Order: sequence, then structure tokens, then C-alpha cells
Amino acid sequence: MAEFRWFGSTCVRIRGKDASVLTDPFGGAAVGKQTADVITLSHDADIDAIKGNAAVLRGPGEYEVRGLFVTGVRTYRDDQKTVGRDHNTVYLIEIDGLTVCHLGHLGHTLTTEQAEAMASVDVLLVPAGSASLDPAKAAEVVAQIEPKLVIPLHDRETPGDGALGAVEAFVKELGLEAPEPEEKLSLRAGDLGETTRLAILRPSH
Repeated sequence: MAEFRWFGSTCVRIRGKDASVLTDPFGGAAVGKQTADVITLSHDADIDAIKGNAAVLRGPGEYEVRGLFVTGVRTYRDDQKTVGRDHNTVYLIEIDGLTVCHLGHLGHTLTTEQAEAMASVDVLLVPAGSASLDPAKAAEVVAQIEPKLVIPLHDRETPGDGALGAVEAFVKELGLEAPEPEEKLSLRAGDLGETTRLAILRPSH
């Protein structure tokens, strides 16, 4: 079983049976209390905020680390696909029988090649209503990947900010029913059906 907690922006902790992953940490108080076995960076982030001796993944490639398989896919942070500082890395994380896709700060819809690299995703962590991906494009990316579960991450930098207005337009674009927000989500592979559903997390304190 994997447990998902969200700390604001694109920072999520995924805790599996044998290892934990923290995505895109930043210097918030809640994040600073965390330890992790693996840290994934879709862009520059504050890894000094994390305690412990984590393995840090910084870009595209295939990794086998701390018993996990992780694949990084090169994407960009804007529609112009600007070379250099606007690189973004999408990560596919295989943990406890689930394939989790963290889009980071993706700023565009996917090419056919990118979408094929992200096939067979169980859980999609998508920036929704963010500065990098508007709700309509975020919904289009979901349609390209066809995950079993969608968890929207809105662009809130402050841990504990429970405002969900930023995801409302995204949920409307998806045409899915929005469930009540949860502090954490515990998930087994067998919990997922064939049709896409939505889960909403409140930022952890």
C-alpha cells in the first residue's frame, strides 16, 4: 500500500512499504520535517529542506534506487519548449505495485512519444490551475495519459493553505465528480478500477 501526502505546490510524499519518495521539496515548515529515501526534482528545488541521506534524482534517465524503479522523461515548463532553464522532468515511479506519474511543472501538452513513455500510469499527479499548465491543457494531458486515478496539485506555495478554488476549473474540464478533500490517501493497486477517478488532497501541515 502506498500513502500519498501533499505539502503544497508540486511537493508530494509517497510512502511505500520499503521506501519513500518526496517530489519537488521546497523550504516550507512541513517539508522541513520530512525524511525521504528518494527525492525527485522536476526543476530546481530546495533539497536542503530535507533531513537524512536521500538519493536525489535530477533529470531524465532510468534509475534503480533504494529498491524502486524510476524513469525520468524530459519535458519543458512552457509551450515554447525553451531549451535550458525551462526544462522539466516528468517522473514515473514504480512503488508497491503502482506506477505513479509526477508531472512536476509541465507546461505543455505531450508529444506522441512522451505520451507513449507515460503509458500504463495508475496514479497521475498533475499541476492543475497552475502558472505552468492551465486547466484545459491539464485536462488534455490527463486524456493523453489515461490514468486510473488523478490527483490535482494546485499552485499554492504555503503549506496548510486549504483553498481549492484553483482546481475547480480543472475538475470541470475533466467532467469528473470532485470528492471530499483528504489529508492523506492510502492506496493499493487493487483499489483502482478501469475508469479514471479523482482524488483531492488537502495540504499537510
